[in-house]
Amino acid sequence: MSFFQLSLIATVALLGPLLALPQKWHLPVVLGQLLAGIAIGRTGLGLVDSADPTFTFVADVGFALIMFVAGSHVPVRDKAIRPALGAGALRAGIAAVLAAVVGTLVALLFGTGHAPLYVVLLASSSAALVLPIIDSLRLSGSKVLTTTAQVAIADIACIVALPLAVDPPNAGRAAIGAAAVAACALILYFVLRALENSGTRSRLHDMSEDRKFALELRIQLALLFALAGLAVAGHVSIMLAGFSFGLVVAAVGEPRRLAHQLFAVSDGFLGPVFFVWLGASLDLRALTGSPRMILLGVCLGFGTLLVHGSLRLLGQPLPLAILAASQLGVPVAAATIGSQLHVLEPGEAAAMILGALISIGASAAAGSQAARAFGKGATPAPQGASPPPPTSPHPPTSPHPPTKA
Repeated sequence: MSFFQLSLIATVALLGPLLALPQKWHLPVVLGQLLAGIAIGRTGLGLVDSADPTFTFVADVGFALIMFVAGSHVPVRDKAIRPALGAGALRAGIAAVLAAVVGTLVALLFGTGHAPLYVVLLASSSAALVLPIIDSLRLSGSKVLTTTAQVAIADIACIVALPLAVDPPNAGRAAIGAAAVAACALILYFVLRALENSGTRSRLHDMSEDRKFALELRIQLALLFALAGLAVAGHVSIMLAGFSFGLVVAAVGEPRRLAHQLFAVSDGFLGPVFFVWLGASLDLRALTGSPRMILLGVCLGFGTLLVHGSLRLLGQPLPLAILAASQLGVPVAAATIGSQLHVLEPGEAAAMILGALISIGASAAAGSQAARAFGKGATPAPQGASPPPPTSPHPPTSPHPPTKA
């Protein structure tokens, strides 16, 4: 990858903010970045090569940072998160049961014999997509918090379950890798909490701010990349490393200055690179001339919406239920692993990506609806009524205010 290509990537990534600029559209920034990647990647003009090792590595760094920031935004110190975790886990579990039924029916209908894989796909959510959408649309409230917990639990569970569905012989190795990442994250929590309680972190913060060393950012990135390296070595997704370390930082307390620095690094550069790479890696041309695989992709996409949308019967608002159906990381990983192992039918990998894109399109529309009801300063209102103004005279400056200054 050259500097000219990097400049192109940074330039087309501006499509994200441009599409999100009209506030009445309520479009997430990631949507424009994905479309930009599709336009210049394998499906479109072919101006960038998603298989380029440098491009892939920078995108992986961006993915790790996105998930770290997403995890750090989960208010784990808030007492409200405890019932939200229980409700989120319950919804994720019910979605998994429904996915087992729908996934098995789809596999029988198309005769692929990949029912376990389809079950994982239908049950999954994409924290890398949903959490940035929630953040960019400034959604808040207890129902949003429960949906956040549901998405995180479903994504982590499906990332761990994916090797069992696609590559059963190596499932044990992946499980050990996931356990190692979780154990290291837990150790980091106790170490960082001890440094916080002893005042060491505060003294380091003051010295770093006075001397302009940015030590907290440097240390956090070093720990994040070490955890991501462990995940790669253990054959699990770096999503698990980034999100778990983000939860650790949120539990200890993220300084405001560090939050601003991470926002600049992630949302300003590495995050957009990841989403453009993700769009560029999609090869939708593989579906050409295969109506059966196109129909499979449609069934997977609408099956996902059916599985997650059914949670409306349990009281989850429909826009949030559809938003939770958004997926891409698990289908991309499934398509990649399945293609490498030659266990998929021709066009089946592209069909899974098509299903994911259907879920993304639906979640973008659902996000627009959710922003009207759960956006900052909004309260759910009856259909046709305008939401009342916020009751607090001093609304927070951020949907995820840091716990420490």
